[in-house]
Amino acid sequence: MLQYSVCKLRTHQWCFLFFNVLLFHALLFGADFVEEYLLQPTPGIYTDSSVIDVRERARKLDLSSVRENVSQAYPITNPNACRNSDLFILTLVFSSPSNVTQRDAVRRTWANQTLIQGFPVRFLFFLGSTQTSAAQEVLMRESAHYGDMVQGYTVADTSLHSSTERTVLALRWVIAFCPLARFLLLTKDSVFVNLPAIGGYLLGLHRHPEDFYLGRVIQKDPPDRDPNSPGYLPRALYPDKYLSEYCDGAAYVLSQDVVRKVYIASAVVHAPVPPDVFVGLCAHKAGVAPTHSARFSGDKHISYNVCCSRYLFSSAGHETMWADLGQKGGKCSLLETYTGLVKCKALTYLDKLPFFRSQGQISE
Repeated sequence: MLQYSVCKLRTHQWCFLFFNVLLFHALLFGADFVEEYLLQPTPGIYTDSSVIDVRERARKLDLSSVRENVSQAYPITNPNACRNSDLFILTLVFSSPSNVTQRDAVRRTWANQTLIQGFPVRFLFFLGSTQTSAAQEVLMRESAHYGDMVQGYTVADTSLHSSTERTVLALRWVIAFCPLARFLLLTKDSVFVNLPAIGGYLLGLHRHPEDFYLGRVIQKDPPDRDPNSPGYLPRALYPDKYLSEYCDGAAYVLSQDVVRKVYIASAVVHAPVPPDVFVGLCAHKAGVAPTHSARFSGDKHISYNVCCSRYLFSSAGHETMWADLGQKGGKCSLLETYTGLVKCKALTYLDKLPFFRSQGQISE
C-alpha cells in the first residue's frame, strides 16, 4: 500500500500544490477581483461646460417649495413618508400594480427593517399607472392599509418610455419629499436585497458619499441597432459604439447628490433604452461614473448558500434567504464565509454547463 505523508512532500511538490490552489482561486474569483479593484472610477475633472451646468443646476435644485404642484403627478403621493426623518437609506422597490404577491413577499422578508446598526432606513414601493379605475381602487386600498406605496402617473403600457418615465418620477419624488435621505437604493420586487450587508458597506466608506453610483457595472454594452426593436437606438441619436457604463437595474445605490444630477440630466437625454441604461446615460451626462461591486449579483443566477448570501448585496429570488439570514447565531465565521463563497461560486459556474443543467445536479 502506497503511503504518502504531507510532511514528506518535496519542495517541487509543495510548489505544484500551491500553484494549483492559486490557479483555482484565480479562475474562481479572478474576474470579480479585476472588476472590483482595477476597474474603479477615477475622480473626474470637469471641463465640459454641459457637465458643469448639470452639476451646478443639481446643486441648486430645491423642490420643497413646489411640493403641491409636484404631487399632482402622483396619484398616490405619500408625502409624509420621510417627514422629520433623516434617513440613512431609502429603498424604492419598483413594482407593477398587479404584483400584489411579490409586494407581500418583500414586506414580510427583507424589507421588514427600520434600523441598520442604529441608523434609520425606510422602504417604499414605486408603481406606475393602472389601466382601469377598478385596478386603481384596489391599489388605493392596499396603499391605505400598508402606507408604503408611491404611484407616479405614467403612460399605462409596458414600453421603454413608460418604464424610464417611472424612474424619472421616482427620482423627482425623492428630491421633493425625501431630500435628507443619504442614499437611495433602487431595486425590483423580484430581487432579494441584503440591507444589513449594504448598510455595513456604506457605513464603512472612507470617502464622502458624493458622486456615488454603486452596483454591478455593465461595460461595453452595444446599442440596439435593430430597426424593428422597441429599443432601437439609431446612430444619428447615439453614434457611439458602446453605451455609457451603467449599473444593472436589479439593484443599485445612488447618493442624494447623484439623484439630483441624474434627474437634471434626464431632461436632455432622449433615448429609447431600459431604465438602468437611461440612468447610466444621465449619470455620464452629469460627470458621474459608476462604481462596480461583484457583491450585487444582478440578474445572474447564483446557486444558493446561506454564508455566500450573507456576503452578497442582492440576488434574484430566494425567499428562503430571509429565514436563513435571521437564524440564531447571526453571522457566518470567516471560514464558513470563505467555503460558502467557494461553493456557490463554483456551482454557479458549473450550472452554466448544459451537462449539469440536464442532469439536475445543481440545486438552487
